[in-house]
Amino acid sequence: MAPTWWRRWSGGGARTSDHPTSSNRASSFHLRWGGLPGDAVLVSAAATLEVLVPPAVEELYFWALQVSFTGGARRTGGAHLGLQWHPAHPGARAVNWGGYAEGGGELTGSPSPWPSATGNPNTRDLAWRTGHPHRLVVAAGERPGAWVGAVDGAAVRELDGGGDRLGEVMVWSEVFARCDDPSVVVRWSGFEAVDVAGQRHRPDRVTLTYQATVDGGCDNTDVLLDGDGVLQVTNRPRSTPAGSTLAL
Repeated sequence: MAPTWWRRWSGGGARTSDHPTSSNRASSFHLRWGGLPGDAVLVSAAATLEVLVPPAVEELYFWALQVSFTGGARRTGGAHLGLQWHPAHPGARAVNWGGYAEGGGELTGSPSPWPSATGNPNTRDLAWRTGHPHRLVVAAGERPGAWVGAVDGAAVRELDGGGDRLGEVMVWSEVFARCDDPSVVVRWSGFEAVDVAGQRHRPDRVTLTYQATVDGGCDNTDVLLDGDGVLQVTNRPRSTPAGSTLAL
């Protein structure tokens, strides 16, 4: 029997079929963390990701933990660490750890020891497993301004993001498939940040944002609480409106 959160759907909404019409032909939706202490110098952020229902089409899907890098009050850049359904990689499975400098341009970083079928320094082969909880961690590296992205305890590489702390933490889904392609479900849980003194902090809520119709997004993406986790679902009637805040 399908889980209680699972429902098939056909119909309704402003954009519920065909590809998104955004400039990159993707539709994104985000869970922005809230309730972390504003004065904490955060040097690590982590989340657990499970792909419960994987994609069934040869299109790119990206599920990531995103952070910004700051030095004092100055933002130096931002980056995202996550799993990808990427048809050009073995088994269509990959990991991406990359980002952008505040002034523009991709961040540089150390070479990754992991192979890459596409030869992309940010995107590496990774045989992640459906239904398996994968732990994503971004943490300060050994060099000033360097940040390590790791999956299940294994480092992908270091990025030269600058700054000495993390901010604007969130998780998201970015979907390059048609709005009416078969539903995909991922589950986020275990949100945690660590400050420079080693104190652990957990957000007590997430605020939802969906890519708007006018910006090319799909109107049939949804977010639901699932015990101690949060689901992001494609091709499902939206039950949780944009701007909603969910208590964790």
